Amino acid sequence: MENTHASTEKMEGREEKDLPGIENTEEADLYIDPVKEKKLLAKLDLAFTPVIMLVYLSCFLDRSNIGNVKVAGILTDIHATDTQFSTAVSIFYATYVCFETPFAILMKKLTPRLLLVILCTVWSLCTIFTGFIHNVAGLYATRLILGLCEAGLFPTLNLYLTMIYRRDEQAKRVAYLFSCAALSGAFGGLLAYVLLKMDGVAGVAGWRWVYIIEGIFSMLVGVTVWFGLPTDPGNAWFLTVEEKEMMKLRRSEEFSWEEIRIEFRDPKLYLSGLIQFMQDILLYGFSTFLPSILKAMKYNTLQSNYLTIPVYIWGAIFFLSVSWISDRWSLRGPVLLFANIFGIIGYILLLTVKDNGVKYFATYLLTMAVYTGPGLNLTWLNVNVAPHYRRATAIGFQQTIANTAGIVAGQIYRASPYTLGNSFSLGAIVLSQFLIVAMIAYLKRENRVKDRIQEKVARGEADTRKVKTGDRETGFKYHI
Repeated sequence: MENTHASTEKMEGREEKDLPGIENTEEADLYIDPVKEKKLLAKLDLAFTPVIMLVYLSCFLDRSNIGNVKVAGILTDIHATDTQFSTAVSIFYATYVCFETPFAILMKKLTPRLLLVILCTVWSLCTIFTGFIHNVAGLYATRLILGLCEAGLFPTLNLYLTMIYRRDEQAKRVAYLFSCAALSGAFGGLLAYVLLKMDGVAGVAGWRWVYIIEGIFSMLVGVTVWFGLPTDPGNAWFLTVEEKEMMKLRRSEEFSWEEIRIEFRDPKLYLSGLIQFMQDILLYGFSTFLPSILKAMKYNTLQSNYLTIPVYIWGAIFFLSVSWISDRWSLRGPVLLFANIFGIIGYILLLTVKDNGVKYFATYLLTMAVYTGPGLNLTWLNVNVAPHYRRATAIGFQQTIANTAGIVAGQIYRASPYTLGNSFSLGAIVLSQFLIVAMIAYLKRENRVKDRIQEKVARGEADTRKVKTGDRETGFKYHI
């Protein structure tokens, strides 16, 4: 259940198959040839990962481009104040938060491909229409609709990954998603730099072209999703019969309300949600307001956009690197603690140093924590909750808690030089460190409890716990 290289799994109630890569035993255990499974994983990565990354890049691009256009004159053109802009940033998360958990739970009942395509199409149109707004009410409306559509995207994509990969394979794939959040910043900065040069073309302001072109791009991504992501990845057209049988070993579960009730009583869920809330204050504040932070350093509009590009690229590289280490050693909490140290140093530099060159260097330190924190913490919850519907509930509710941070981020980054926003973010990341330590301590304690129960059962004593399935099984060891 846990290891690619030790893949002995139970298939209950299923006919035995005489397949070359799968050996049957008398106990109906199925052994997957590690070499064949490695080949299967490579095929899955090649087929699904580029599409999943592309759709998440598109999503985050359409969400965060409001930061790029702020420095390009949108407030003047729609007659909005800085306070109204902050409200526009925040209200995105009103609908986003409300619909995340329902989408996460319904994903397996609905057709994932159809759901993703509908969401992608609607938010693409919404992005295009944002290029034609003329007042702040129009901006509010488009942000609310965008939040509604994007609410279902990350939980759906994340759970889609759990339908494909085992728990020890997931951190690297979730890292791909969060690296796309960083890359969308780099791509968005580059695209904004180019499109803002179109200012005045056909009588249209440059910031309007940013929304129109990025919306069209997202529409094309929706087409890619329809043709690139099958409804059931385990029965994808490019898999052989043997590979489809291997995929069946990875998941088999019916919907159960009891699993949802069990998860809502799980302390891990609430600790993880609080950590994610703190880390998302950094993520949403930094990714939305970085161009404004740079402009406060006296860079012009175009410089404030293109100088974000190397910062975001560095964030993606660092995140992918530490995620590989996290997967390699099955360590989540200690890696999170390490990455956050750079963020703490970065915020201290922004708040205390006057030299703009040093402040710009600080943004590179910040991005090491900004994307690593939310990405690894989500993976940490992912690998420590099972089975599917328990995990679906955990992911959806954790994200519901965490994404209220977007409302906070919009309100704390109000006025240059953003001392309040940076100070608040520094406090959030420090508090996150304490919560991460608490989570590590709790998981270690739970693993020790499981060890003691195994010893009791070995002596013939009964396991008296009410819940003994999924991640509560004594053989299911929590990743620290």
